[in-house]
Amino acid sequence: MSNSKLLIIGFIWPEPNSSAAGGRMMQLIDLFLKKKFEVIYTSPAKFSENAENLEHLGITQKQIQVNDSSFDEFLKEEQPTHVLFDRFMMEEQFGWRIAEQCPEAMRILDTEDLHFLRKARQQAYKDKKVFKKKYLYTDIAKREIASILRSDLSLIISKSEMEILVNQFQVNINLLLYLPFLLKPLKDKDTENLPNFDTRQHFISIGNFLHAPNWDKTLFLKEEIWPLIKKELPEAELHVYGAYTSQKVEQLHNVKQGFLIKGRAPNAIDAIKQAKVLLGPLRFGAGLKGKFIDAMQAGTPSVTTTVGAEGLCGDLPWCGEIANSAEEIAKQAILLYSMPKRWKIAQRNGFNIINKRFQRKVFAANFFKRLKKLEQDLNLHRQQNFVGQILMHHSTQSTKYMSLWIESKNKDSAKESI
Repeated sequence: MSNSKLLIIGFIWPEPNSSAAGGRMMQLIDLFLKKKFEVIYTSPAKFSENAENLEHLGITQKQIQVNDSSFDEFLKEEQPTHVLFDRFMMEEQFGWRIAEQCPEAMRILDTEDLHFLRKARQQAYKDKKVFKKKYLYTDIAKREIASILRSDLSLIISKSEMEILVNQFQVNINLLLYLPFLLKPLKDKDTENLPNFDTRQHFISIGNFLHAPNWDKTLFLKEEIWPLIKKELPEAELHVYGAYTSQKVEQLHNVKQGFLIKGRAPNAIDAIKQAKVLLGPLRFGAGLKGKFIDAMQAGTPSVTTTVGAEGLCGDLPWCGEIANSAEEIAKQAILLYSMPKRWKIAQRNGFNIINKRFQRKVFAANFFKRLKKLEQDLNLHRQQNFVGQILMHHSTQSTKYMSLWIESKNKDSAKESI
């Protein structure tokens, strides 16, 4: 694959210190660089001062525009062999241009998480109802699944999401690949140097505040869970970390209550390993939650919900406790914080989950084996996905002419302003 060129179309510029999505993207980039791919990273988003400097890794960075044919010229010049769309919205915007200008390029979609699943759970929560499958059948589900069907391969981060796509929506499994977080094994020397139970103190919560499940989780902690914990453990504090704190987040800061908003953590794992217990009571969400992976690597047990733990531990015991009501979450958090033996078992469970379920070596080999097979019979693969061809045909027509119309309007407006 030494002559291969990967074009990534990013929803945003990757910020591995701000979100699990940023970390995931850097893991994927690293996979391709190790296989000697030339990598170009593009995005219509504004550059961020917190983004990874990709040029230091030998990656070309380019800002692109939506609804602009300059992207077609860029494609003709670069002629990528592989294209990776970061989330389905990028495939919607740019997929038809790739299909027109680089028909032989393999189109890969990284879903990050199933957006329609997260939104469905959020809606059920807003409705104060138990989540049921009927919540899945939305316009965003149609859009996201159409994007999966148009792509040659979609990377799915959670086995739970694989099951929903295959069993609930009858997506052909040949279009999907389970590719979770890709981690190096934890060795004894890594875990022995971590702070022990006696040298740690306080609770921690972490997560990007632009992400709705994280903001809701913070409110849940502040209003219902933390008062119960603080009553039993009056000396304890909750340190709340997260990128993109806003005024509404900072207003939750209260020294007297021991509820401390700390803002962005320079290094998530370093912050987490000082704490005794991580609290992540997510009431809705999808995908794999990077905060729990960071906690496992930091040797910090976690208390979360069924949604928070989804897809992470499989049949293995969780690295802490799983509970769903405020009272039960608080109770389990207090026990974990107060009982060294229970805490140590939870910590070991976390190391075990990392080493048995997220080994980079295993999944990387499987990924490139799959890519090689697709490269050898891409035309046949596409023929067998005729529904995807139909969707690409109709999407190309509708999106193309809408995009050309917007581009024309933009040019007319520019002329009028001169």
